[in-house]
Amino acid sequence: MRGVKVLLLVLALFLFKLGVCFAEAWKEDLLKRCDELHELAKQGKEMPTSLDGIPVISGDKAYQLWKAKKVIFLDNRVKSQYDTERIPGAIWFFVDDLIAKGPQMAESLDKKKEYVVYCNGVKCWRSPAAALLLHSLGFKVYWYREGLPDWKKRGYPTE
Repeated sequence: MRGVKVLLLVLALFLFKLGVCFAEAWKEDLLKRCDELHELAKQGKEMPTSLDGIPVISGDKAYQLWKAKKVIFLDNRVKSQYDTERIPGAIWFFVDDLIAKGPQMAESLDKKKEYVVYCNGVKCWRSPAAALLLHSLGFKVYWYREGLPDWKKRGYPTE
């Protein structure tokens, strides 16, 4: 009898954990949109000029926000690029991991704060995908579409 209770308890915990995993998955239409952005990048095409509900900011606006320390910059590029050069103070937040690990990866961020996402410019899919995913979770996010190449071209500081 005791063995049956233990088995039922283990089964209940497994089903609960399985349910949590499915509850934490991204919605299919959101992943499809990210895949479309990734496909544009593979084809060497520019990303859209806007994303529904997400403000696109210029380099001047990004610099103003950075200088005023009003937002947190999230660098969505690959780690080796982030380690080489980035906007000062930016946090590495790899969108590939966000997609794979699900919404729980964003729990490290504070929904009371505002974020600017950026990557390698107009042909990079990572920052628009990050913007879409974070926006879907209720984060206030700005998309710096031109990204680090524009930042550097303007002569703004990097680290």
